[in-house]
Amino acid sequence: MMVLDQESPTAAHWPRAQYESVLTTSNPLSQRVGWVVELGGKPPSEAPELLGFLIAHRVDTEWELENVIVAEGARRRGIGTSLLNEFIEHVRAENGSAIFLEVRESNQVARSLYRKAGFEETGARKSYYSAPRENALLYRRRIS
Repeated sequence: MMVLDQESPTAAHWPRAQYESVLTTSNPLSQRVGWVVELGGKPPSEAPELLGFLIAHRVDTEWELENVIVAEGARRRGIGTSLLNEFIEHVRAENGSAIFLEVRESNQVARSLYRKAGFEETGARKSYYSAPRENALLYRRRIS
């Protein structure tokens, strides 16, 4: 995950400790979930190639989509769409009420993906991101 994070200029660029703590929680109303897409077919002694991942955080009935990254060589093959659709179905199955997220203003590919998935832009956070400094746009999707 760290490798994909570092290779993606639009990623949230989490520190290693944050990735390591992704799936640990002690509060039943607050949990993190993650999905990965791997390329199999390698010998058992080799780790599969990570093509993409999605990490989300639940607080009560709402979910925050925290991080989605697809490897550069795997983009435009539907991996991000598949990850997002699986996540939306998970939220629906868990009786979630909404999903929210923030995305770099310049990340047109992600913004298009979110709009196609039914997310609506709801606001902005000035200078939210660093490295490079950039505004975040807020998106939300209600789950019915």
